[in-house]
Amino acid sequence: MSTADGSESALLQVRSIYAGYGDTEILHDVDLSVRDGELTTIIGPNGAGKSTLLKSIMGYLIPTSGSVHCKGEDVTRLRPHERVAKKMAFVPQLANVFPSLTTEENLVMGGYSLTKAETRTCIERQYEEFPRLAERRKQRVRTMSGGERQMLALARALMTEPQLLLLDEPSAALSPRIAEEVFAKVKEINQQGRTVLIVEQNADRSLAISDRGVVMADGQNAFEGDAQQILHDEKIRDAYLGAAEQ
Repeated sequence: MSTADGSESALLQVRSIYAGYGDTEILHDVDLSVRDGELTTIIGPNGAGKSTLLKSIMGYLIPTSGSVHCKGEDVTRLRPHERVAKKMAFVPQLANVFPSLTTEENLVMGGYSLTKAETRTCIERQYEEFPRLAERRKQRVRTMSGGERQMLALARALMTEPQLLLLDEPSAALSPRIAEEVFAKVKEINQQGRTVLIVEQNADRSLAISDRGVVMADGQNAFEGDAQQILHDEKIRDAYLGAAEQ
């Protein structure tokens, strides 16, 4: 088992997190370190605690013990909107856009903490990054495809110029072709200088674009290391990824 390396270059450090729902503990002494500019994928079987970890990092769950540090600052007890102010952003798997609003109205919502002028500038920047959204700026989101909605969710999260982007199952319910487009966009976002942490069931595709991988099982760290090592290590795949790839 490999654990967080404690590197001073870590943008995100999770230390000995215990968290859950009510009396049910999901995470048991979980450590995680994500370096600045890195793209990291968390994989593992269903029920391993992957999404719970993301929610704990973003403040939707407050750990019963342990800590979360971003850029060296303890954010463990901060609310989600306070973490957004610390340049963190989260794209959940479900309910990540407002279907009754237009594309542009969704982007305005993403820039809720910005001035009117800043919001306009950031919207135009997102239209440059996501040309398909520019074509649909006045379209109601409920009439858009799943892939377009996911691109909008990414664009909305980028409105506040986050340094750390957390993604929960970005390829869920998408066709292989559209999922490929989403992964390509995530890699592009990372190459622009943003640190990205992904929870993903599509282990092969997500690890292929990642620098490092973390394997979780039963609410604990099982293994972490170079993404290519995990991708091509049959023993790791057989031990931890069989259930995730079904």
